[in-house]
Amino acid sequence: MRVAVIGGSGFIGSHVVDTLLNEGHEVTVYDIMRPHREDVRHVFLDLFDFHKVVIGLAGNYDAIYLLAAMANVNDIYKNPVETAIVNIQGVVNVVEAVRRHGGRLILSSTVWVYMLAEQEHVNEETPLLVQNVNHTYTASKVAAELYIKSYSNLYGTEFTILRYGIPYGPRGREGTVIFNFVKRALNGESLIIDGDGSQYRNFIFVVDLAKGNVAALQPTAKNQIYNLEGIRPVTIKEVAETISRIIDGVRIEYREARPGDFKGRIAANDKALKQLGWKPTVDLEEGVRKYVEWYRQVVKRNG
Repeated sequence: MRVAVIGGSGFIGSHVVDTLLNEGHEVTVYDIMRPHREDVRHVFLDLFDFHKVVIGLAGNYDAIYLLAAMANVNDIYKNPVETAIVNIQGVVNVVEAVRRHGGRLILSSTVWVYMLAEQEHVNEETPLLVQNVNHTYTASKVAAELYIKSYSNLYGTEFTILRYGIPYGPRGREGTVIFNFVKRALNGESLIIDGDGSQYRNFIFVVDLAKGNVAALQPTAKNQIYNLEGIRPVTIKEVAETISRIIDGVRIEYREARPGDFKGRIAANDKALKQLGWKPTVDLEEGVRKYVEWYRQVVKRNG
């Protein structure tokens, strides 16, 4: 397939690019940064420039991944207007390009949208109640999903929405809890937990997540939503304790909970397994060990 990856130079995008190329797809990376590898076509693209987005994506693509987004909830809390511009207007610019040129848009969304659900155990059919929204990140992602589905209803554009768990692994971006914990641990600093650490996530190893993204190219994924979650729920406290077992001398400290934090939901992967044949395989401790090894070799060495 001919595939465009918007945000293909980033953390998740770079692994999606690797997996696509390994499976023989023709890939073009659209990003303001250069890709991590030289054997892939790169086009500079600023999502804010509507006309350049529409012109730049006129490449007769079978699928267009949209992975570029603001996702650091601390940055989003400080910059709500910029969040809307990137996570909503940027999406609208791309889906309009898809309307004009064709192809299927594959959006990276998030299990944070389940903050709007009433129940703890959720799946892709769980109702999302707008009155429950309490974070601009969640609002931006729900708005993006709604725009994409409305375009499909009005114009027949094709989409797949992937709701990610919390990704971690090699090339991890700053701002994610595992990146921050590993960085602090290797620098001899304490691990800081907001609240009591009981908030939980289904952390997902980035290679598993990339495979889920590529599985979504299958025809059965057209106009569908899938959860791509980790193997099991993991508390922030367990993450810190796991890192303390892997890296000697780590201290753990607690502070006040941050505003609008996502307590957690248990999002089922059953649909992705049944329809796409995908499931995560890397559990937390194995994944963290791989990440720490990569961090020591790459980040600390380039320090």
